[in-house]
Amino acid sequence: MKKKILKNIEWGILVCAIVLCIIGLVALFSATQNSDYDEFKKQVIWLIISIPVVIVVIFIDYSFLIKISPILYGISIILLIGVLFTEPINGATSWYNIGPFSLQPSEFAKIAVVLFLTYVINKIQKRGKGEINRFLKLGLILLTLAVPLLLIIKQPDYGTALAFIFALIFMLFVAGIDKKYIITAILLVVILVPIAYFFILPDHAKARIDVFLNPDLDPRGAGYNIIQSKLAIGAGQLFGMGLFKGNQTQLGFLYPKTTDFIFAVIGEELGFIVAALVIILYVILISKMIYVAKTAKDDEGSYIVAGITGIFFFHELQNIGMTMGLLPITGIPLPFVSYGGSSLLTNLILIAIVLNVSGRRQKTLFIE
Repeated sequence: MKKKILKNIEWGILVCAIVLCIIGLVALFSATQNSDYDEFKKQVIWLIISIPVVIVVIFIDYSFLIKISPILYGISIILLIGVLFTEPINGATSWYNIGPFSLQPSEFAKIAVVLFLTYVINKIQKRGKGEINRFLKLGLILLTLAVPLLLIIKQPDYGTALAFIFALIFMLFVAGIDKKYIITAILLVVILVPIAYFFILPDHAKARIDVFLNPDLDPRGAGYNIIQSKLAIGAGQLFGMGLFKGNQTQLGFLYPKTTDFIFAVIGEELGFIVAALVIILYVILISKMIYVAKTAKDDEGSYIVAGITGIFFFHELQNIGMTMGLLPITGIPLPFVSYGGSSLLTNLILIAIVLNVSGRRQKTLFIE
């Protein structure tokens, strides 16, 4: 059975993830030379820890993961509540500090929430394909997401909250959501965005939007990071300035260079060719995930992979977009590339779940 699973796995997905991890480690190695490579070393440790976890997750039938998802969801909610009482870091209560490491429960919640949303949607759909379009049933799905979403917003972490929303959008689309709900959602966004800007968003969030529209509005304050990021990417030109030689990276102008703006480090020191390769790898990764979602052996597999695809799609689009000044800054890491143990482990587990689903496609392959 294991051999047949391995034979049927969409290995291109794993290859893309590994290459992105390698590029990320190279960029981190250069970006952390002035701090004794501390974050680079931690990232290597997290990568080593992730390897056995990925192997185990690939071979646990995803149907079992869905069955235990209510438990995982409950644990995630408890952790998201508990983290609100921790000491704030940079104004956000998003991490548990455990010795030299920190854990971000909102990252691990991505796994639990996608699995539990799959559980809920599948239960509803078993009663009939059109059940998801019943107002109360759809409301139950939205409530399932609303609980962790509000807790994450409370931290506050608006970027991660948006990733959860994209996961649900992709899952509902695959589940056959009615067009009337899509149109209603678009209208609500159009109406609520200006209301949120003027009456709900805190000042720092509004400042990010203002700076996105006009970076020169506050070049030494809120607009500083994005200006330095664009300068770094532009300075790299075709082949880059070389490792350890980026002006914005090595002289401390680019911040935070190991997390939010790691793509700017790549653009400056490794150049347009490597930066373009990163984008191409994400396009291939997402394309292959969509293919796995379309060819999954059951609806559960399709829902899971669709949700995971939504998360990766948002992360890479938002992070690369904000470093290039195309989208507002939200503090979203670049999957597999940015520094962050919780993020790296979570992303590799999500990849393992996708490989899990792909390895169990086409049940005729299992007939002797």
